[in-house]
Amino acid sequence: MKTTILIAAIFFSGLTFAQEKKQDTLKTKSIEGVTLTKQVFKKQSDRFVYDVAASPVAKGNTTFDLLKQTPLLSTTDDKTLKIVGKNNALIYINGRKTNMDAESLTQFLKNTPAENIQKIEVITVPGSEYQVESSDGIINIILKKKMSDGTSGNMRMSNSQNKYNASNASFSVNYRKDKLGINANLSGGENINPQTYILRNGTDKMQNESVGDIDDPNKNLGGYLNIDYQLTEKSNLALSWNSWANKSYNSTIDLYNTLIKPNNAGVMTTTHSWTKNKEDARNYNNSVNLNYEIKLDSLGSKFNANAAYLNYKRFQFSNNNTLVYDNQNEITTGKTITQNIPQIINNFSGTVDYIQKFKNDFTFSVGGNFNKTKTDNDTQNNTYLFVDENGNHIPTKHDPDFNHFIYDENIYGAYLTFEKKFSDKFSGKVGARYEITNSLGTADSPTHEIESQRHQRIERNYNNLLPYLSFNYAINDKNNISYSFSSRMRRPSFWELNPVRNYITDFNYTQNNPFVKASSTYNQELTYMYKNSYFLIVNHTYVKDQITQVPLQGYVKSVDGQIGSQNVLRYIRTNLVTSRKCLRCWGFQSHYSNSI
Repeated sequence: MKTTILIAAIFFSGLTFAQEKKQDTLKTKSIEGVTLTKQVFKKQSDRFVYDVAASPVAKGNTTFDLLKQTPLLSTTDDKTLKIVGKNNALIYINGRKTNMDAESLTQFLKNTPAENIQKIEVITVPGSEYQVESSDGIINIILKKKMSDGTSGNMRMSNSQNKYNASNASFSVNYRKDKLGINANLSGGENINPQTYILRNGTDKMQNESVGDIDDPNKNLGGYLNIDYQLTEKSNLALSWNSWANKSYNSTIDLYNTLIKPNNAGVMTTTHSWTKNKEDARNYNNSVNLNYEIKLDSLGSKFNANAAYLNYKRFQFSNNNTLVYDNQNEITTGKTITQNIPQIINNFSGTVDYIQKFKNDFTFSVGGNFNKTKTDNDTQNNTYLFVDENGNHIPTKHDPDFNHFIYDENIYGAYLTFEKKFSDKFSGKVGARYEITNSLGTADSPTHEIESQRHQRIERNYNNLLPYLSFNYAINDKNNISYSFSSRMRRPSFWELNPVRNYITDFNYTQNNPFVKASSTYNQELTYMYKNSYFLIVNHTYVKDQITQVPLQGYVKSVDGQIGSQNVLRYIRTNLVTSRKCLRCWGFQSHYSNSI
């Protein structure tokens, strides 16, 4: 009897223990359920925050795939990311701007596992503390920090098949021991980027059309190394190094050209030609970033100093061939243009930020930055003519065309911001940025037929005061409204200032302009958000002296003043408000007989 009671007691005690564990499990599940209802996408002050750690979409994806799924972000070419209503999206990692070129950055994002990301911040109108241009927005990627000691890693391999096959592989490792943390990545891949090209232009007297395909094969190899060390409980030192190499050999352009124009008798005739271009290019990108941060109090006040260096090299050689019919109605090479376009960029930047927080939810920020960029482009063009306009062979070579362009730019900036949270519903931010820009561009073209344009020196010095204002109001738990105003400068890029020609076909090419000046941009944005799921953004942008590319068509004059029979389409970099006189005043090797 005692034995039976003992067995029964053990059974019921075990049943009770199981029920208690089950109840504990249910409680745990209930807590997990609350965690899953956490807001994944929400509006905070001057930015949208996507909490990746609370979302299941990161599993198995790359960072680039995750960014494509982030609200307000999109891509149309699977190469560049866009923020709704913005010209460009600048990528920041842990609050620091990446110095990689666009192509290297894309490959970096496509080979970084999304599981490493804590959250993504989308800043549509950056504050005065950010050095951005025009109407650029910011994507700030916050990476997870491994808090416990140990080592972890992952490997990813992918293969996709579209028109061509593409493959990628990456390996990442994370290490933490006491105060030292290290994470590294090595990745590579290869793909072919296909494009379909259609270019049409003309007047009632002349029309030309170029239709065809462009295939650009790429092989990539790169990686990064991040080291952070906790100096004290309040200070931290971090070092980051990124490296990327790209090789694009045997990139081809195959275009069929149709030209309709009057002959010597005034009769409209149609001629056909083929453009067969081949390009070999390789580039190397190396950047290093050193960051020091010290926390000043428990409220979040801190001092931050950052220094970065970038070295970028690109070597490009292209062979452009135009095939035409000769007198025997056989296809032969009409003209060959070879271009050797090396490019070297060195950039150094430094920033300091002091952020002071007060107990009444007031934040004061002040800081400054220095950015120095120097580019060196030594271009050489060679033109070989094989047949003239009548189909006769000309076994002569034109003298090579040289253009050595060196650009040196220094930017000094200082900012001041005040941010206040007046209540749980209302917050505001006001600030201003002052920038000083000094730039010098020199272009040496010893073979230029115009003596005054063989040596050009373009010096620009200007100062700008750039105000900023924003506020955010949470009407209730479901409705939120915010407004932002910002003014920014849009400086011409170094490649926009380099007066070199890039030939597409025999009668189509692009040419940049060393006299393009900076433009001023004024942005206003009104945002309404409902239930942290639906949002409406109204944006207004006013641009003064907007930098753009203008198609300009005309008959070329030779050095002796004779107007040629070939109507050429040039794509010229200029400012929208630039007069016709300014369009013509810089380094054109030929003159136009028509007006704009």
